[in-house]
Amino acid sequence: MTGVPGPAGGVDPEVRPVGGPLLVAFAGLPGVGKSTLAARVGAALRAPVLPVDPVERALGRYGLTGDVPGMAAYGAVAGLAEVQLGLGFSVVVDAVNPVASARGLWHDLAERAGVPLRVVEVHCGDEAEHRRRVEARPPEEHVTWEQTLRRRAEYEPLIGPRLVVDTAVATDPLPGILAYLGDTRTS
Repeated sequence: MTGVPGPAGGVDPEVRPVGGPLLVAFAGLPGVGKSTLAARVGAALRAPVLPVDPVERALGRYGLTGDVPGMAAYGAVAGLAEVQLGLGFSVVVDAVNPVASARGLWHDLAERAGVPLRVVEVHCGDEAEHRRRVEARPPEEHVTWEQTLRRRAEYEPLIGPRLVVDTAVATDPLPGILAYLGDTRTS
């Protein structure tokens, strides 16, 4: 029985986010809090969370550099997600998803798998807090504030149905995200 976290941290079995598998794609710049939210959503759905960044870093360690690791990492994660969806599991993808070509992978995958796609775009509306988060990231993530600003300048506007979450707001966004994921009427 799949439920969502209740007020005391336990699982509330009366709240079921979705009746069947779905693909959840998180999008947003580094440091906005999308990985934290993706992990929480994955736990609530009891779904695997597939992050693109570690796959990209692993490809880089094997000599794939330039633009190749980026799209190759997205493709690898899409392949893994397709296997999990085929097994009947929901999947949560944790990625920057900065351009339409990357986002298109998730639309195509959801269509092939016959599952709803839910996009959650995460922002941090407080620039000082966003910078603090980026600069506090572990060194193995190798993301500087300057790189984040460049990525923001290159980030293509996300068009289409999605839930936009601002992590600078004090309210816990998880209940709203889970409500959005449970609404399969727009799939």
